[in-house]
Amino acid sequence: MIRLFGILTGLFFAVAVLWSFGNGAFVAATEGLGEATAEKVFYEHPEELDLPSNGVFGTFDEAQLQRGYQVYKEVCSACHSLKFVAFRDLAQLGYDEGQIKAEAASFQVPGIDPATGEATTRPGLATDYFPSPYPNTVAAAAANNNAIPPDLSLITKARHDGSAYVHSLLTGYSEPPAELTQQFPNFTTPPGLNYNRYFPNLNIAMAPPLALDGQVTYGEGNPEPTVDQMATDVAAFLTWTAEPTLVKRRQTGFAVLGFVLFATILAYFAKQQVWAAVKPKKAAKAKD
Repeated sequence: MIRLFGILTGLFFAVAVLWSFGNGAFVAATEGLGEATAEKVFYEHPEELDLPSNGVFGTFDEAQLQRGYQVYKEVCSACHSLKFVAFRDLAQLGYDEGQIKAEAASFQVPGIDPATGEATTRPGLATDYFPSPYPNTVAAAAANNNAIPPDLSLITKARHDGSAYVHSLLTGYSEPPAELTQQFPNFTTPPGLNYNRYFPNLNIAMAPPLALDGQVTYGEGNPEPTVDQMATDVAAFLTWTAEPTLVKRRQTGFAVLGFVLFATILAYFAKQQVWAAVKPKKAAKAKD
């Protein structure tokens, strides 16, 4: 009885796995089929972005990360927070203690009045985290056409294509192409929204944050701050905020793989040594 129950249970799980595989294959094969819509026809997949941190041997470019932080501070921080990044983390970008304290003090963070106990704001400290520019989500929605700007700490992990998505979205604003309105006369960009070919439904509440070349002034020795360059730099910076230990993790991974390879070779030779005296005995018995 127990054996029969075990067989039936195994069959049930086997059928469930086969059904899931078949259903997934069907969905993958038919996804995107059906009636054409403006979103399906004119939405463009994010373009590949070549960053120094790409690939298994990639590393962060400190100068680029500093430029990306500058773009975030001067442009993106007006609407977006970095709630998982502390000011002291900027030391990883090459800033010294004095610079970090100055950067922290340039932001206002939530605090408490020691005299009255009431909520207030104060200049940031190195141990504080980057604050939200809005006191709450209601205020954020009211200031952005009822759309709450997302926190950018993990945005390159939270979006498919990560860094490439951020770069493409920032550079994908334009007027709706004539072909779109000709093919889909009912398509419109409502007031308060903006057309962006890299946004899934083509209309996004965020206004173009990088609208002009030179919007952010880079120091000497840096590339020209074109829209594309600024978008690339801030995408690199947000790649770092999402995983500041990226390079260290890869280095640790190579060390672990090397150890596993060494241990495997060592185990093989140990096995050969242990069974070396046994094999001749087995061979002799087989001859007898």
